[in-house]
Amino acid sequence: MHVPWQAGQSGVPQGYLMKFIIAVIKPFKLDEVREALGAIGIAGMTVTEVKGFGRQKGQTEIYRGAEYSTNMLPKVKLEIAASDEVAAQVVETIQQTANTGAIGDGKIFVLDLSSATRIRTGEAGETAL
Repeated sequence: MHVPWQAGQSGVPQGYLMKFIIAVIKPFKLDEVREALGAIGIAGMTVTEVKGFGRQKGQTEIYRGAEYSTNMLPKVKLEIAASDEVAAQVVETIQQTANTGAIGDGKIFVLDLSSATRIRTGEAGETAL
C-alpha cells in the first residue's frame, strides 16, 4: 500500500510542499494572465497550445475574428510549479484574469508536487522553482 509523504518523514526531499497548477485558458488571455502572474512573483511557466472541448462542444465560437463551429477548440495550457504558500494566489489570479464570463473560459487543476530539481545546479524542492 502506498502511503503519501508526510512532513518530517525521513527520505523526503526538502521543500516538497509544492503544488503543480495546470490551467487551460482561451488563447487571447495568455498575455494578460502571464503579466498578472509576473506581478505576484511567478517567475516561470510552461505554455502549450492545445485543442479540447468541454461543455461548449458543438457551439459556434469566434476565434481571431472568424466564426466557426467545432468540437475541438484552440486553448492554451499553462503549467506552473509553485510553493504551497502562493498556490492559492496563483489560482485566484488565473481565475480572475482569464475570466471572460463566457462559456469555454477553461479550467484550473491543482496537484501535489512532491519534487522539483533544477537540472543546471541540482537544487531541489522550492529552491529549484
